[in-house]
Amino acid sequence: MATTQHPRARGGMSRPGAPARVPFPVVDEVARHCAQDTEPNTVHIEIHLPGRVDEARLRSAFAEALARHPRALMRERPRTPFARRYEWELTGSPDTDPVSFPPSAPGALARARARALDEAPPLTASPPLRLAVVEEPGAAGCVLLFTVHHTALDGPACMRLAATAAEVYGAHRTPPAPAPARPTSEPSVGESPAAPLARPTRIAAGSPGPSPVPGNAMLLVELPVPKRESGAPYTVNDQLMVATALTVADWNRERGGPGADRRPLRITMPVDDRTRGPEMPIGNGTRLVEVGFAASEPARGADIPALLRATAERTRALKACPRPPLGRSASLLTAPLLPVAARAALTRGLRVLAGPWTSTTLLSNIGRVPYPLDFGEAGRATAVWFSAPARMPRGLTFTTASTGGRLHLTLRWSRTLLGDEDGVRLRELFTRHLASTSSETV
Repeated sequence: MATTQHPRARGGMSRPGAPARVPFPVVDEVARHCAQDTEPNTVHIEIHLPGRVDEARLRSAFAEALARHPRALMRERPRTPFARRYEWELTGSPDTDPVSFPPSAPGALARARARALDEAPPLTASPPLRLAVVEEPGAAGCVLLFTVHHTALDGPACMRLAATAAEVYGAHRTPPAPAPARPTSEPSVGESPAAPLARPTRIAAGSPGPSPVPGNAMLLVELPVPKRESGAPYTVNDQLMVATALTVADWNRERGGPGADRRPLRITMPVDDRTRGPEMPIGNGTRLVEVGFAASEPARGADIPALLRATAERTRALKACPRPPLGRSASLLTAPLLPVAARAALTRGLRVLAGPWTSTTLLSNIGRVPYPLDFGEAGRATAVWFSAPARMPRGLTFTTASTGGRLHLTLRWSRTLLGDEDGVRLRELFTRHLASTSSETV
């Protein structure tokens, strides 16, 4: 996490009472450069509870959670035309109330989901997130629906805020979750089957309709967690990775997409090494790696056990290899040598040029939710869904988490690429291919 700096007045003296400043890290700056109103850069998270929360008590608990994680209380600082950095201002308290209780009405959850995809919280007001507590008539329980501006925060950071709010609301403390285990070293696995210089296959266009509305749509699915034999050399994440590769390959073959059977396939995978305890750094803390598959690997009749073992070797090596969050090129691109306005224009231009080499899709797997998310009399979370942005040129993302032995999958796609029926077909393909990786099938 970046070091907090205090603004200085003329002559180099700090101005008393001014908000602390934090320069944008690399991930935040690149996201800020590439912001688009047509495809808001939001992360959506749903926490389903069996009971209903008390409004005043939840507001108080979430305010306490923000106070315990002050790095979330930030807004973008106004800058001059020739400023060399974007900066966050740490405000110490919210500028606006992030918690809302929409009226209980039929379709309230669908409307809250649509807003999470269509409207990003403003970066100019602290904190850059919203929490809507959604209830519907005749439905038991409630849903805590977070909308996070991904320029400022990622899904795991928001989950940490939610976990702290649950601890305060439930009037109990839970032991800190251990840091995720990462191997210290791994043997080299050689060149990836989808080398960075090879143009990967793209998601074939579906049937978005004659006049698609810009933005994202999504489909939520609950599935059984695929089984593994004891001592299996692969993880559930590897099973999800293989299912994703097989789903995309099948979809492209059905649609006759460009390079469906000739080009390699690359799947972006976020890796998060942060501790999950109360001291977890808040912000964008994952690094992105790309798992490659040769064009022939996800073919029909693929050897699933061999593909699982090969995928496990690749993901282990990628997790163990130190790497800047977006690679070394992004670190150079965000060096404060030019004003941010000039760097923004350069970054957007390079993003367009690099579009054909962008990975095919993204799989973000939080895994088993590491917090009880116990809200006292409202109960423990029965399901947690979240989704990552699905901006073009990828246009499709797969995001997963597991709670209570069930896998919660969200398919999120660009409406300029795919339609609702396409999402249903992709769900069918993913469900079938994930089942094919289970130890009961392999």
